[in-house]
Amino acid sequence: MRLRESPAEGEYVAGTTVAEPGTAQRSRQLWLTLVALSTAGMVVSVQQTVVIPLLPRMMTAFGVSVAEVTWVFTASLLAGAVATPLLSRLGDMYGKKRMILFTVGLLVLGSVICALSDSLGVLIAGRALQGASAALIPLAIGMIKDSFPPARVMTAIGVVSATMGVGGSLGMIVTGLIADRTSSHHPVFWITAGFAAVAIVLIALSAHDTGAGAGGRPDLVGAALLSAWLVCLLLAVSKGNDWGWSSGLVVGLFGGAAALCAVWVVSQLRIREPMVRLHLLVGRHSLPANLAALLLGFAMFGSFTLLSGFIQTPAAAGYGFGGSVLDVGLYALPSTATMLVSSSMAGRLSGRLGPAYSLALGAGLCGAGFGWFTLFNDSVLHLVGSNAVQGLGFGIAYAALGALAVQHVPAGQSGIASGINSLVRSIGGSVSGAATSALLTSITLAGTSLPARDAYVISFGIITVSALGSAAIALVAGMMAREVSRVG
Repeated sequence: MRLRESPAEGEYVAGTTVAEPGTAQRSRQLWLTLVALSTAGMVVSVQQTVVIPLLPRMMTAFGVSVAEVTWVFTASLLAGAVATPLLSRLGDMYGKKRMILFTVGLLVLGSVICALSDSLGVLIAGRALQGASAALIPLAIGMIKDSFPPARVMTAIGVVSATMGVGGSLGMIVTGLIADRTSSHHPVFWITAGFAAVAIVLIALSAHDTGAGAGGRPDLVGAALLSAWLVCLLLAVSKGNDWGWSSGLVVGLFGGAAALCAVWVVSQLRIREPMVRLHLLVGRHSLPANLAALLLGFAMFGSFTLLSGFIQTPAAAGYGFGGSVLDVGLYALPSTATMLVSSSMAGRLSGRLGPAYSLALGAGLCGAGFGWFTLFNDSVLHLVGSNAVQGLGFGIAYAALGALAVQHVPAGQSGIASGINSLVRSIGGSVSGAATSALLTSITLAGTSLPARDAYVISFGIITVSALGSAAIALVAGMMAREVSRVG
């Protein structure tokens, strides 16, 4: 007689334990799938940050401004924002494994284009293709929710989600090691292409879809409208200093972004199978997770670009550490180490506290780390300490965020729900990159184009508030969920 199922081993207990046939093989298969998805997620995260330490060098090599070279980073996030909900929907329709292989294939192609590029335009195009691979994270989370036993879902999602933060730090370390030996940006992209090819092989051999596809067709019009209003918005923010914030072109871009966004919302409400199901974006259960993702994405990606620039600023400017590209990676090691530790515990923590409270804790730690460096940024010890606290927070927060996004979603919509959450996170990162570059170019040292210390302090202060805002939203969401549970 079956009394209960052990979530750890899949065995039935009735005085004595009897192993269910095939349990060990099934457990091994799930473990291999998790390893493959985590590896692919790590590679995708690496590509998002691998260019950040190189931005000052690229600015000189291509003879462009800070705002222009930032598009090498922003283009990747922007492409990811558009591709994520679209490919997540296709994953629900045609199978998540197929779309995961496709997204990693785009990463290989984009990496090769970047490795062969000799102009800023071609490099940005390659980065956009790389950025489309960001859809892998929600696709992987959807596959986990569809195929893993309920007792293992939280831990598995935590592991895959945490690879985003860990991979982001590792990307800067890899870049630093390469840049220390060559002035060319090409080798970095050959390495990401090789890593992505390995990930394709692992996924092809180990990952499996379960269940039938949802059917339907993709919303290409919605994808085009989303792309259009985001490009208008980010272009206006990044070029406001150069063109003038009150100029007709900038005002027109802001107006165009607002109008296109309104048209996009209307299209999503009217179409039968929209790209973004707005109830999964602003619904009662989804809105807190998505707002928290927006603010946390703003803080995380903003910190990557700010720290890279600050570290490489020459000491003659009166601040900064005059570090090399390699130093940027080395200073990221404390964050990587603490992120690995916290992400390994994140699944159990979410299971004990719940995803909302875990997210509040993680985002609060991120805010504490950013606040530390905002107030005290004149010593490497402060940098190392604040990075360690940030890493601890991001390891917890991103794992909890992935679980929270799909907590109340049916299995058939897990991919698109996670995709929407990644969409708003990428939008937050994109806006952060454009906004911080605008601040750094508007507040400069007298007679130079070098950002003043105040520009960095203000920017770090903004991302501190953003992280703490994410924590506050998650805390309120957790309190509301507990109250509903108690009343129910």
